[in-house]
Amino acid sequence: METPTRVLIYEDNSDLRASLSQLLAGSQGLELVGALGNCTQATTDVARLTPDVILMDIDMPGINGIEGLKRIKKAAPQVNVVMLTVFEDNDRVFEAICAGADGYLLKKTPPVKLLDAIGEVRLGGAPMTPAIARQVLRLFPRSKPPVATATDESPANLSAREQEILGLLVEGYSYKMIAADRGISIDTVRSHIKKIYEKLHVRSMTEAVSKALRQGLT
Repeated sequence: METPTRVLIYEDNSDLRASLSQLLAGSQGLELVGALGNCTQATTDVARLTPDVILMDIDMPGINGIEGLKRIKKAAPQVNVVMLTVFEDNDRVFEAICAGADGYLLKKTPPVKLLDAIGEVRLGGAPMTPAIARQVLRLFPRSKPPVATATDESPANLSAREQEILGLLVEGYSYKMIAADRGISIDTVRSHIKKIYEKLHVRSMTEAVSKALRQGLT
């Protein structure tokens, strides 16, 4: 039997915290390990509850979610943290991504999409609502496109197919969407993305997208 994904919620709104808890507790393949109103003890919480994925509100009492994110990533970098917020402004998005957020969703995200996002981030994806993905595209000015070489590879030695897939990641495509768009299996997508990570010397989707945008790799 497959081990369930352990999920921890940080949300100061008690009604939303309760509804999220109910959603996750009733979802197959997920195990709700905690639902807390603040992240002032984030490092201790993570050590005690050992979550795989954290849904993190930004605007909370004590310390905000971005500071909580920084503490979690420092103590347990393997834990996936998805920011769940009402904010769409550039500063918040940029700060969260630079702090190591693995995804950024709006609180109005439909329940089914939220559950899909948890699955996606566990597979190495970086779930973002379309509005947030567009914000991310605006955050990083593209550098001058690299001159094509005879080998048809980018400065990072990405193959043509890897560049295609990286470009789709930059546009906010999920693994499933890339597989459908390119007519390949999700396993093949994962294999390509693993090679992209190795060639770009990154460990997460947000790092890959950030580097692609900064260096004009797509």
